[in-house]
Amino acid sequence: MSAIGLAAIGSAAMVVPAAPAEGQRSSLAMLDQIESGRWEIRLRDATRRTYPVCVGNGRQLIQLRHEALACDRVIVDDRPDEVTVQYTCRGRGYGRTSIRRETNRLLQIETQGIAEGLPFEFAAEARRTGSCS
Repeated sequence: MSAIGLAAIGSAAMVVPAAPAEGQRSSLAMLDQIESGRWEIRLRDATRRTYPVCVGNGRQLIQLRHEALACDRVIVDDRPDEVTVQYTCRGRGYGRTSIRRETNRLLQIETQGIAEGLPFEFAAEARRTGSCS
């Protein structure tokens, strides 16, 4: 068999199905289990500053510094209780966020990146506090 034929076989073997196999969970399934509603984000720094956010879907928490932007995402780690996602918002910055679930109403978030031309980095606790008004 020629080298080209072997390369073609090797390439075909590297193809991975885009959809999960039957019985497997979907990508970022942990974030889909997060309860929607009003959440309080409390920074874990000296200020302990808090701010509210209305969450319709747990995936919104990936881009707290780039909310409402359509960004390309790459899943770095996807476990049942923790996910890490890296994202790029063309011409607007980028970030890398890790979210660890303690319960569906209590999360730990760490994120860093570039927004509006400046670096950011913060760790926070996110707690569901009620329904959105």
